[in-house]
Amino acid sequence: MDADAVVRRYYDALDTHAYDALESVLAPDFVQRRPDRTFESRAAFVAFMRDERPQTDTRHELREVITGENRVVVRGRLLDAGGEKLFAFADVFELEDGLIAGLETYTR
Repeated sequence: MDADAVVRRYYDALDTHAYDALESVLAPDFVQRRPDRTFESRAAFVAFMRDERPQTDTRHELREVITGENRVVVRGRLLDAGGEKLFAFADVFELEDGLIAGLETYTR
């Protein structure tokens, strides 16, 4: 699977609550840094998304996807169940061996 497809599968898994699929695109030592916290492993990130996420009925609207060899940058919006914008985001994905190894998330 190419980098673009891996990242799109990541968002699809989050939006459909497909946590096995989410886990399958993340490297075991996956790290996400975002404004409110850092996740230091795939297991911690998936557990948070499955069990602790404050709002689960959301959808990622991807507005721009820029793909490099091992990096994908996505600009988009997180929408609530009614389609209202919660916030805008930019995600910078680092891929290794076809899996997402790192993710820097910026929001406004």
